[in-house]
Amino acid sequence: MVDHARAARMAKRIMTIVATAIEHEIKDRRMEFVTVTDCRVTGDLHDATVFYTVRGATIDEEPDTALAADALASARGQLRKIVGDQLSVRFTPTLSFELDTVPAASAHMEELLAKARAMDEELRQRSAGATPAGDPDPYRTPDDDSDGTDGTAADGTDRNGGARG
Repeated sequence: MVDHARAARMAKRIMTIVATAIEHEIKDRRMEFVTVTDCRVTGDLHDATVFYTVRGATIDEEPDTALAADALASARGQLRKIVGDQLSVRFTPTLSFELDTVPAASAHMEELLAKARAMDEELRQRSAGATPAGDPDPYRTPDDDSDGTDGTAADGTDRNGGARG
């Protein structure tokens, strides 16, 4: 039987343990800019997928994700040992690491939203002095030439100009 609440608690704990281990216990400079973002554990609690991102050393520098992936793959056994020691469960889940693409997708969405805002602002500026086409007041008013009772004008024609019979 699958206990989703237990799997979620275990995933959160594994995420914390792995992040702390990468920061304090694993001495590999290739993992210097790795950030653990999420963890998911299967229902049978045997497999854990740890999601991570890699930031560049500077703002303009592109992160080296392949180097970080190699470092995580080489430290997988050591990280699993640390997780097993701190988790205290009968079976220590196997760890797999996946690059988290959510930050890149959200940055792309932010760029699209900024472009849409700029286009909306440009349209608002162009339409600031515009006037509507046709009559300024296209709606009929009570002071028209109709008596307002049966849809005919005072001269016996309907409002569209045709004769009523």
